[in-house]
Formats: sequence, structure tokens, C-alpha cells
Amino acid sequence: MNNHPSTIIAELRALMPARPLQDHEARGIAERQAMRWLETYEAREPPVDVGLLCELPRVRVRVEPGLADSGLTHWNRGTWVIGINRDDSRTRRRFTLAHEFKHILDHPHIDTIYSDERGQPNPKRAELMCDFFAACLLMPRPWVKRLWTQGTQDAATLATVFAVSPAAMDWRLQELGLVQPRHRRWAGRSDGSAQTYFRRSGVALAA
Repeated sequence: MNNHPSTIIAELRALMPARPLQDHEARGIAERQAMRWLETYEAREPPVDVGLLCELPRVRVRVEPGLADSGLTHWNRGTWVIGINRDDSRTRRRFTLAHEFKHILDHPHIDTIYSDERGQPNPKRAELMCDFFAACLLMPRPWVKRLWTQGTQDAATLATVFAVSPAAMDWRLQELGLVQPRHRRWAGRSDGSAQTYFRRSGVALAA
């Protein structure tokens, strides 16, 4: 690995095998990709400068009002174009940008890696994994745990430090096992994957 921003997309894609992935495998890879991105940019303290994604070669980010969704990504004339909804809050826009970047990383094998039990592409799994990647990138496990053990154990305070929404931080603390799951908002399966919490599944994680 060259650990240089100009090659980061190729390097992060190389961590993804071109085969169907179980949820625990996909989550592990997503977290490794997020941590490698942070290492490349020598990021060590929150908040993560997710705006660096805008400076990547062949990536153009457009912040526009009135989009039908929080974000969208498409390939256009040799460039990835990420649309971000200007009407959303700053924390949601940050989360959406990280989410959409994961779509770019997954694109070469998207019809294979997140398949269902019949071997068909599963868009819902893809969306959930993009949300998980965004959480790992904006709220890295070691950073959150370090602050937690140092005594910062209020979700609202941590949300401010990491520049994420309280809902996103609340979920991350649950996912890391630092607080008890709130069953009315979290419906995880026994394998640890999310079912209904994330933004694209009808709940505004990044609101």
C-alpha cells in the first residue's frame, strides 16, 4: 500500500474480495477501509475532516437543495459525482458524504458482495453497510473508546466532539457495547447486523 490520497480508492477497494460476503465479513472490511483512510490522512483526533473526500481525483461533490434523498452518486464522463442535499443538517451532510463514498468503493463488485440467500443483489444490505462504514469513519472505534475510558461518557457531548448527530453517536455507543441497546430504536440480529435503525431503512440516523 502506498498510503497516498491519490491512490486511496484503489487501495481501499483492494481490501474487498470479489465474492459474496457474510454480514460480519462485510462489517470487518468496512471498518478496515475506514481505518486505512484515516491512516492515509494521518487523522488522529475528532472531528474527522470528511471534506477531504471532495479533493480526491475523479470525485466531484455537489451540494444542492431539494434533492429527493440525502445523497446520490453516479459515474459521469470519467468522474464520480456525489450529490448532497443542502437542506439537511451539517451533521447529516457529513454522514451522507461518507456513506456515498462507500458506494464508490463497493461499485466494482456491488452485485456480488451483498447478495441475498438466493444469490441476488440485495440493495438494502448495501445501504446498511454504507451507513456502517460512515459510522466507522466519523466515529472510529479506538477514538470513541479512548474518550469513553477517559471519562467522556455523555452521548450528546461525544456527538459534538465528533461532529455527528446525537442519534448517530447513540447508535455507535450501542454498537460498540458501551451502552445497553435501546430495543425500541435498535433491532439488530444475532449476527450483529442492523435491520431497521439506519437512515436508508426509514430512521434518520444522521438527522
